[in-house]
Amino acid sequence: MANVRVERTDDGFVATNARGARVEIGGGDQDGVFTPVELLLAAVGGCSIVTVEPLTAKRGHRLLKLAMTVDAEKVEPNKLGPVTITYDVELPSEQADEVFRAVAERVEAKHCTVSRSLREGTEVRLELP
Repeated sequence: MANVRVERTDDGFVATNARGARVEIGGGDQDGVFTPVELLLAAVGGCSIVTVEPLTAKRGHRLLKLAMTVDAEKVEPNKLGPVTITYDVELPSEQADEVFRAVAERVEAKHCTVSRSLREGTEVRLELP
């Protein structure tokens, strides 16, 4: 089970996981913090990249550079449109390119929990005290 606690602090809001990692959350007007939408985009990108990297390396192709940009626009005031992942890679060979593309497509389609949950519309439940 995944679990994150989000709470108000003296300086804004913070999300903390069970391992003690913390992420500061705020509005779009604050420096040095992520907005909730940016965290969602980071989750999509993070889920993909931490899966693509080891699977590509396992197939004998260590990518010289591996980065990505994840974008989405609001299509309504409180709703995002399609999320686009754009990879920025430097490949050691043409064979590595083929492996990377196959792995990246498979990861996004089947292995990334975050992307799959968004695509399939995971239910969000509210429990009030």
